[in-house]
Amino acid sequence: MPSTRERIVEASAELMRRQGYSATGVKQIAEMARAPFGSLYHFFPGGKEQLGAEAIRASGTLYELLIPAVFDQAADPVTGVRDFFAGAATHLVESDYADACPIATVALEVSSSSETLRLACAEVFERWINAGAERFSAAGAAPATARDLALAMLSALEGAFVIARATRDTKPLLVAGEITAAAAQAALRAV
Repeated sequence: MPSTRERIVEASAELMRRQGYSATGVKQIAEMARAPFGSLYHFFPGGKEQLGAEAIRASGTLYELLIPAVFDQAADPVTGVRDFFAGAATHLVESDYADACPIATVALEVSSSSETLRLACAEVFERWINAGAERFSAAGAAPATARDLALAMLSALEGAFVIARATRDTKPLLVAGEITAAAAQAALRAV
């Protein structure tokens, strides 16, 4: 059974993924975590901002696992890209368009108003880029090309998530996935 602290971080991450940082209240977090209200400030003396940064990092770590889970099972990185976007589209439909990227949800909202949260989001995105770049490097891409491919893939994914949620249509994810896969294929063919 998770500790009180872990339950608080998990509840924060789930609430922020679905409704953003500002709309997530500390009382709501405590209730969802089944934790005494005072325990939030006991474990997170920096308040909601400290808790938010930790929830971002925890979510980022979990979602980072999707990269090896998808790419390492794929026949090649191009198939991995297609599978990655297709899986994101399926998940979006299954969650009734409520669960997209937990990091982007917060990054779009607070990057101009909280340096602490912006840095946490940037750290997570950097880890994801590195994880993606490792897959493209393993396929023979030069380090700079591998990084660019991973950056393009994640940028396309995040933008497609925003449009797909707004339009309640997975086509942006599928189109972005195909274009990103074609770019990866072209880059890897040149190797």
